[in-house]
Amino acid sequence: MTYHAAAPRRFRAIFISDVHLGTRRAQTDKLLDFLRATESDQLYVIGDLIDNWALRKRWYWDQKHNDVIQKLLRKARKGSRVIYVPGNHDENFRAFSRMRFGRVAVLHETTHISATGKRYLVIHGDKFDAVVRLAPWLAKMGDTAYEFAMDVNVVVTKIRRFLRLPYWSLSAFLKNKVKRAVEFISHFETAVVRDARERGCYGVICGHIHTAENRMIDGIHYLNDGDWVESCTALVEHFDGRFEIIDWRNIASVKVDQPALESQLPAITAALQ
Repeated sequence: MTYHAAAPRRFRAIFISDVHLGTRRAQTDKLLDFLRATESDQLYVIGDLIDNWALRKRWYWDQKHNDVIQKLLRKARKGSRVIYVPGNHDENFRAFSRMRFGRVAVLHETTHISATGKRYLVIHGDKFDAVVRLAPWLAKMGDTAYEFAMDVNVVVTKIRRFLRLPYWSLSAFLKNKVKRAVEFISHFETAVVRDARERGCYGVICGHIHTAENRMIDGIHYLNDGDWVESCTALVEHFDGRFEIIDWRNIASVKVDQPALESQLPAITAALQ
């Protein structure tokens, strides 16, 4: 599978979330690269595109953040149907739910019908986070701790790059190793799957927990598109109805290390298998 800005790879649908524009940790360069290299009939942005929590504490917004918004709007103008489902960090935009701005629809949640006719519930997922729902102050405290871990991760990344070691995420490591974090992810997935089943859907597509996943859970197809803060992942639907997680961080590193397109192809293909 190849990706090239001059000849973008086309998909039936693309799902992204948790970009967190308005923070220094938003991987805008990689996201812009991904958006230039791909096209789709439908583009879902399912929450936390803009981090209003962070902007209330400290204003940060550079030209790359503008470029992301402009690129998304340009895709809508060029024919993609863009569906924006706000999350908890950009919850202010939920006031515009059920409104349409050109080819951009703002929805609280929606249903995606796959190429094979299967129904997928599309939600951000924060309503299944008990901390966000019942104790928002605690969620914001946890968000501050996450920001600190990401700041430490910047230092770790620079050291590993100097030592020519591969990328490693401290925050992802803690999330996958700390018992309570692992339990939280498990409970979240169980709750999301239960809701999809009760609504008669074949699967569910969400974000929120920054952990990309594509698997069956108790007979429900659970899909999480990850984030553009650390993992730089997107979920795509091929025209045959097949879903796939694309890890753009690995693809981008291949493109940097091997600038000639001909030499990129085997590595990119291997990265996506």
